[in-house]
Amino acid sequence: MPPLVHGFDWPDRFVVGTVGEPGARTFFLQARSGKQLVSVAIEKEQSAALAEKIEEVLDELMAEDGNPFSVPALTPAGLVDNDPLEQPVEEQFRAGAMSLGWDPSTAQVVIEAFPVLVVDPEELETLDLAEMEPEEVLLVRIPVGSARAFSKRTREVVGAGRPICPLCSVPMDSDDHVCELPEGFR
Repeated sequence: MPPLVHGFDWPDRFVVGTVGEPGARTFFLQARSGKQLVSVAIEKEQSAALAEKIEEVLDELMAEDGNPFSVPALTPAGLVDNDPLEQPVEEQFRAGAMSLGWDPSTAQVVIEAFPVLVVDPEELETLDLAEMEPEEVLLVRIPVGSARAFSKRTREVVGAGRPICPLCSVPMDSDDHVCELPEGFR
């Protein structure tokens, strides 16, 4: 059976946002076109990696002779989105694998998120994982300016968590933080 595709081509909105307090946040990719709204749970590290890879793709495209796809160096002011996630935030699925691509025919960045693959350990040796199709997928296609804005917002959301202790590099939960020094450190 082919997967259910939650497709968004030039969505009205595509952002990473969080639910919960720093230290206990759940990250979401959220896409909206008209009344269609899909929220996919992702890890903080996935968010950071996606933003970084989008920036790399955009910078490579911008460096091409004459910047043929008009990739902006900075986020266009009209595309800045600092609003919270749209409500209700209902998890469609939790993302496992993600892919990032470029479609030169439409000058769009293409992002796909696939659900976490749950496999019975006893069946693992007999399964051909390459031929398994996911039950559903989030497929989003956004223009270069929106991709730059998405990346900027995502980096800000990821960085808005708990501050990192400058001594032990562990997130600080409160003002009375006690450093967790490595074993054997004096």
